Amino acid sequence: MGERLESFPLFPLGIVLLPEEVVPLHIFEERYKLMVGECLEQEREFGIVWLSDSGLREVGCTAGITELLETMDDGRMNILVRGSRPFRLLRRIEELPYPAGDIELLEDDSGEPQPSSFEEARERYADLVERLTDSRPDAAQLEELGAYGIAATIDFAHDSKQSLLESRSEEERLKMLSELIEAAMKRVDYVERAGERAKSNGKIRFQ
Repeated sequence: MGERLESFPLFPLGIVLLPEEVVPLHIFEERYKLMVGECLEQEREFGIVWLSDSGLREVGCTAGITELLETMDDGRMNILVRGSRPFRLLRRIEELPYPAGDIELLEDDSGEPQPSSFEEARERYADLVERLTDSRPDAAQLEELGAYGIAATIDFAHDSKQSLLESRSEEERLKMLSELIEAAMKRVDYVERAGERAKSNGKIRFQ
């Protein structure tokens, strides 16, 4: 089993945070201003858990505050956080002035992914980046990227990101990523074709 942390601060949100992903947060509720203030003072992390339409998910991601961007007169804050470790929520704690829980940090399975899985995911990612930016990542940049590093730069749907977060296999995550990137490329193709057709006759023809 992974390391257990008790009374760990939690921030239920309508987003999924992945390890290595950087996101901005606006802190305005009193309980979260208190929580973030304590995390800043104690240099500790808190956990972000997806509050989906079906309820709070059990697997979330620890978040470290990388930068305090702005503090307003009323105590509201704009911060940048970076995802660190997946965790499972074991028990919710109600005694603190902000949401918290006992959590278990999750480890990956011991199996190493196939080199071909890395190669396929990185190549598809490079193709997508080149398609969208006209600039292709070089080999050295790609070599540093694992599944989380790739996914952290793409705006996937919440349920897809949650599946990546819950997977305990890098091999599985790489395969999932390859499929997600392939689907994203198809959407880019469709949008471009639709744009050309709209320019020509004002209508989009479905074939």
